[in-house]
Amino acid sequence: MSEGLQIVHIDEALAVVDKPAGLVVHPAPSHQGPTLVDELAGILGGGDPERPGIVHRLDKGTSGLMLVARGDEPLAALQEAVRERRVERVYLALAGGRIGSRTGTIDAPIGRAARQRHRMAVSGAASRQARTHFEVIELLGEETYLEVRLETGRTHQIRAHMAAIDHPLVGDPTYGGRERYGLGRPFLHSHRLSFSHPLDGRLLSFSSPLPRDLAAALADARAA
Repeated sequence: MSEGLQIVHIDEALAVVDKPAGLVVHPAPSHQGPTLVDELAGILGGGDPERPGIVHRLDKGTSGLMLVARGDEPLAALQEAVRERRVERVYLALAGGRIGSRTGTIDAPIGRAARQRHRMAVSGAASRQARTHFEVIELLGEETYLEVRLETGRTHQIRAHMAAIDHPLVGDPTYGGRERYGLGRPFLHSHRLSFSHPLDGRLLSFSSPLPRDLAAALADARAA
């Protein structure tokens, strides 16, 4: 198993894993090398054999908690729960600039950017509804430390939405963020997952602390 990949919880229906930054979730034509699907072969199940058990994705550069399924029925139930917004997904992020409001909601459709197909953009091609909620944890000298909650889950949603309000994530030059504090990836971490178990309905909740690179960057931002 890749260094840093951890299984936080596992039962007959599902698993919760803590993904390290740099690990791609599933095979793609543009990627050569190991994936989370490869690493968890034998654990995942259900759905597309190229991406078995994948309930929701994290970008390659995003670390933290992911929910995966172990069969067709739990996969269908968990995917429906995500669509119906019954899975709470909370992230920690460091955004450029000082955000003026303590809380906010970004409600703007996201689709592929017209000239840069690797990017997403508000009102891009084939846009779909996207809604992101944020709450300021701490105002720093040149950045804002945030808790971000996804209501929908579009590709690059948090990254594109923060860029759209002129507060791109630190370490995310793809969306206009500054490369600071030695980070080689966006400051974005899947911090908390809460959901009802698809078999018995019991509430499950998991949290993951900032990994070392993000914790060090946050300390540097506080000291700046």
